[in-house]
Amino acid sequence: MVELSLDRINAVAPYQVQLDSRTGLYKFVSDYQVGFSVAFEENDLLQSGESYQFALTNYEGKRSPRDNKVRTTILAIIGEFFAKNEAALLYICETGDGMQKMRNRLFHFWFGVYAEHDEFLFLPQVVYDEEDNENYAALIIRRDNPKFNDLVTEFTNTITLLNTKPD
Repeated sequence: MVELSLDRINAVAPYQVQLDSRTGLYKFVSDYQVGFSVAFEENDLLQSGESYQFALTNYEGKRSPRDNKVRTTILAIIGEFFAKNEAALLYICETGDGMQKMRNRLFHFWFGVYAEHDEFLFLPQVVYDEEDNENYAALIIRRDNPKFNDLVTEFTNTITLLNTKPD
């Protein structure tokens, strides 16, 4: 992944973003003193092109009220990611605490803006586990990505395969 420009991010982000050089995480603190980190982890789920899994963490576990400045800051980071990288971005809701439905709603609130832009495809999907619990994933990709068709096809085929019940 090409390193993101903090100057470009901070020119549009309402919260000051810093790179933790030790961990590679992009971090910021909200007006409510909630610390967030953003990670882009190389992902091998999609083999037909470069892809990264997006991870957003409230690293202190503090309760965070709805804050549009958090959304704007995250979108500034992701915007810079797409400006610097010809890669697909995957989001998979964390499921360990049963809060994936709430996280998915928040994800749609934050990232649904990409569905409104012709230059991006925002493709949310549901994956069912063995107990038919809903798990949420999404692909965000620029439409001018040279591997666009291959990555979208591979993503949808992977979701279909994961949702296919064994005989």
